[in-house]
Amino acid sequence: MVLDALLGDPRRGHPVAGFGRAAAAIEARDYADSRPRGAAHAAACVLAVAVPAALLHRRVRAWPLAEVAAVASAVWAVTGARSLHHEAERALVALSSHDLRSAREILPSLCGRDPSGLDASEITRAVIESVAENTSDAVVAPLLWGAVAGIPGLVAYRAVNTLDAMVGYRSARYLRFGWACARLDDAANWVPARVTAALTVACAPLIRDAKPASAARVTWRDGGRHPSPNAGRCEAAFAGALGVRLGGTNVYGGVAETRHELGRGEGVRAPEPGDIRRAIVLSRAVTVSATALGVLIALSPWGSLVSGGARSSAPIRSGRRWRPTTAGGERIPHRRRSG
Repeated sequence: MVLDALLGDPRRGHPVAGFGRAAAAIEARDYADSRPRGAAHAAACVLAVAVPAALLHRRVRAWPLAEVAAVASAVWAVTGARSLHHEAERALVALSSHDLRSAREILPSLCGRDPSGLDASEITRAVIESVAENTSDAVVAPLLWGAVAGIPGLVAYRAVNTLDAMVGYRSARYLRFGWACARLDDAANWVPARVTAALTVACAPLIRDAKPASAARVTWRDGGRHPSPNAGRCEAAFAGALGVRLGGTNVYGGVAETRHELGRGEGVRAPEPGDIRRAIVLSRAVTVSATALGVLIALSPWGSLVSGGARSSAPIRSGRRWRPTTAGGERIPHRRRSG
């Protein structure tokens, strides 16, 4: 996480981008308008990275320094907090300068909705919703999966999330083929999304003019109204904490989706560009909290099932073997149902 904070995503040769290209090449060969074929595609792509990752983790667990390096590299590769916040800040600068054209060009790096017809208010809403959801997808979820399942958990989660971003759309092409990827992503993010919402409520007092009680209330009341079983929790928590109204009509690939408003009520306003800055600060606070939580889980008796379960059979060096924490790419942020 420190590497991600200092360096961000590599500009070239990012492993997640490489996985995306490989998955696209496989899709070109195995695509069919059917759920079974889509399920086979998901299984093949995930296993192609999860199995080597499990073998690598098994191989390095006997050498603590090698395990530290491998886990740290994997966490750096699959998390994207700095990139998320950087792109949101770019959108903020464009909106603050009333440069709507630049803001529209930046938005696809954050979400998959069509920006061509969006005004400044709608782009602002899209950015905040994307920051909220991707705080879970790009930070909290990989940290939690890495904490409980080591390197295999890290790379398998990122593979699932990337596949959902590539084919998990409700379009004519992917409605059936992408169904398995979308459902797998929903399952992988079920717990992390709710942890993200809880951390958002807990971190809300750190944000200027935030409303912690409202964050909890809106999450409970509106979180389940979103088409996604997970994104709604994160977006509702951010809406309540920031005191703004999210939700509405979004267009993905020419298909319009009308969603319930999150954070509705008397005195609740539409988001303004300045709220993007507050959302970024809130996301950073959640990132720090999630990192601490991942460390605590990894150090607990339930942490890193991959390493912990094999600890007794690993070679013992100098009496007691030290085992590092296992917490936790270029993200492909175009989401099926979300910001």
